[in-house]
Amino acid sequence: MTDLPDTDEQIRAPEHTRPTRDASHSRTTRASFGPRLLPRVILLLVATGFLLAFAAGRRAPASTASARAARLAAPLDAAAQGEGSNFSHSIPQHASLACDSCHRREDNSAEPRLPGHKACTDCHTAQFTTSGSALCLNCHTNVESNNPPLKAFPGLKNFGMRFDHLQHMSGEAQPQQGCSACHQPMRRGVAVSIPVGLAAHNNCYQCHTPNAQSGGRNIGSCGLCHAQGGYGRASTGSLAYRVNFTHAGHGPRQGLSCNDCHQVRSGVPRTQQVTAPRPTQHFGAGRAQACMSCHNNRRAFGGDDFSACKRCHTGQTFRF
Repeated sequence: MTDLPDTDEQIRAPEHTRPTRDASHSRTTRASFGPRLLPRVILLLVATGFLLAFAAGRRAPASTASARAARLAAPLDAAAQGEGSNFSHSIPQHASLACDSCHRREDNSAEPRLPGHKACTDCHTAQFTTSGSALCLNCHTNVESNNPPLKAFPGLKNFGMRFDHLQHMSGEAQPQQGCSACHQPMRRGVAVSIPVGLAAHNNCYQCHTPNAQSGGRNIGSCGLCHAQGGYGRASTGSLAYRVNFTHAGHGPRQGLSCNDCHQVRSGVPRTQQVTAPRPTQHFGAGRAQACMSCHNNRRAFGGDDFSACKRCHTGQTFRF
């Protein structure tokens, strides 16, 4: 049998010793684990901070790019206000400008050059200096990089070409090289080239240099050949002139026989058994001689003899 305590101190003593043991145990735990855990916790917090900062940095450009693209795309819906619409020569502000405001040939180059930034910034300074301007998207697919890619140049919509052969066959307008100034011999098929499209400027610029004069008028102006209106690429199959051909001028006296120009084929319909040249295009028939076999560059296109082409091509049926 256990003796009962006879004093209050004996009763309270265990109460004092328990918290003393608990506090001592807590201090022992902090002393044992605190110094080791604290550096690890700090390192973990620092590493977490770096990871969060890196992730935020990776997301920021995409977010910025998306916001910028949204700002640029929005004005494109407001084409009626002119922002982001495609370039048009016909609006009054553009139509009032001289052609050489944008299309310049300072070096008298034979190749026509399309306008660069300066042609636009001369007037559209505010749009170019305003962040988020949709004007850039007229020519560039995006503006997210330092060197944004260009869109494919659109097909021509305006400024068809006016040309008259008769005006180039007499007087100062007559090229010194004759027909070969514009029409060069080719290896096969169509015997002479026909200038079309942008490449035609290479021929025209031989005479139509900037501020060139002929007959007292300026022949270096773009408007001399080009005018507002729909554009249609000239077909190389167009008939420039009627063909003035006679068999009497292509017979024994010229040393020719029928099979020089015609061939006979079997196994085909009667109307197709005898081939014939296509003089409007200078084609020969199969292996037969073509017009240019005799009317070659030396005979038909040589020197200043401009009557050579007119021997076969007459009239005003030019349909370029």
